Amino acid sequence: MEIALYLATILVSIVLMLVVLLQSKGSAFSGAFGGDASSIYRTRRGLERTLFQFTIVVAAVWVVLAIVSSYYFS
Repeated sequence: MEIALYLATILVSIVLMLVVLLQSKGSAFSGAFGGDASSIYRTRRGLERTLFQFTIVVAAVWVVLAIVSSYYFS
């Protein structure tokens, strides 16, 4: 059980990194610091919205796995 939980955490971590990198592909640093206000307040549509929602789900799964592994193995 311990090995399966560790492997699941590693796999979910890798998927989360890939999804976050796919999301930030079109953004620049100027948008992150307020230089491009139009990119902050736009609506996500299609694949971008699905990718955003998938990122939230994967992050939630990662948090649950981290809590379970810290509770279960400490």
